[in-house]
Amino acid sequence: MKTKVTILFISIMALVTLGFKQDKKPWVVPDKYLKMANPSASDAGTLKEGKELWVKHCQSCHGKTGKGDGPKAAQLKTEPGNFTLPATQKQPDGSLFYKTSEGRGDMPAFKKKIPDADDIWNIINFMRTLKS
Repeated sequence: MKTKVTILFISIMALVTLGFKQDKKPWVVPDKYLKMANPSASDAGTLKEGKELWVKHCQSCHGKTGKGDGPKAAQLKTEPGNFTLPATQKQPDGSLFYKTSEGRGDMPAFKKKIPDADDIWNIINFMRTLKS
């Protein structure tokens, strides 16, 4: 009986674990965005603006330093991502712009919340400062 209970417990835990934080499907970005250059120069002004927008719109899930450890992160069905990782930092600016604008799953489409594309580009500039 003890063995059956143990197996049942392990099975339930595996199903629960698989049900959460497992959206590892590739996020396909259209080619036009992969080739898109950031028109916003990365300077003190755009970084300040980007950080202010990050704090307002992104920090609650992605965390203060971009590691995906914001206070709302635990409530999400998918991992919010770690912007300090080299794999994230290697993504083209246009890819980050697309993902930020369009969203998917728990990630909202910020083109609705932040309709000025320059503001999203400024967030991308700030994301580039989030290195480990």
